[in-house]
Amino acid sequence: MVSVTSHSVEETILLGEWLGRLLEPGSFIALTGELGAGKTQFVRGVATGLGIDSSVPITSPTFTLLNEYQGRIRLYHFDLYRLGGVDDAAELGFDEYFHGDEVCLVEWAERLGSDIPSERLDIIFDYLSDTERRIDFIPHGSNHEALLKKCFDRRLDSCY
Repeated sequence: MVSVTSHSVEETILLGEWLGRLLEPGSFIALTGELGAGKTQFVRGVATGLGIDSSVPITSPTFTLLNEYQGRIRLYHFDLYRLGGVDDAAELGFDEYFHGDEVCLVEWAERLGSDIPSERLDIIFDYLSDTERRIDFIPHGSNHEALLKKCFDRRLDSCY
């Protein structure tokens, strides 16, 4: 696990952008944290890092459940906040998206229960203050362990 402290929205976006530049096809990122903790801001940065056109608004798919964006790798951005439970995701067929050659970022991924892919990167956002967040990166599986190693082998301040 690696922990980073973000001191502002801008730093959270830059951290996402930095990770987005390194993501590879098939990456599954599980985003967890309270409302307003920075998950969607982080996704905005990932979208930039994936080369998604800056004129495309990156918004939380709270009511649509899924937004798709085309960059160097297609990005599927899920928000499962409104789901009632694990069965809802299964009924909607989301698991078909989770095992492809795209990048999946899933807000409220804990609502997938045991259906969450075993190969993934968990990113947990915790409030420290009005402007500061602790962001924990927890890899699961060899691909995401390698990604995290690649990300944090360099000095963080040179990355974002």
